[in-house]
Amino acid sequence: MHKIVVLYPPQPEPEGFKSYYLETHIPLVRKLPGLKALRYSFDVQAVGGESPYFCIFEADFEDGAAMGAAMGSPEGQAVAGDVANFATVAPILIHYPCEGGV
Repeated sequence: MHKIVVLYPPQPEPEGFKSYYLETHIPLVRKLPGLKALRYSFDVQAVGGESPYFCIFEADFEDGAAMGAAMGSPEGQAVAGDVANFATVAPILIHYPCEGGV
């Protein structure tokens, strides 16, 4: 499994962000080829302090090659290009292969 995590810092217009994210951006993300699962939350909290993030997003792909193919696809380009339409403060993106389990 390979995961992408997107960490969104606080935004100047949180309600506008949330509305656009749910109504426009997430439907674009759902079209990514090879997407196994996605999760997001607007209730991001830190342990013992204030969270530096307003929203978090996770997407799972079979492996790194599947993630690369998805992000390089026309759908992936649409997703990447859409971020500037709602995120005034740029997010942090990380990705990694998942190891371990229960």
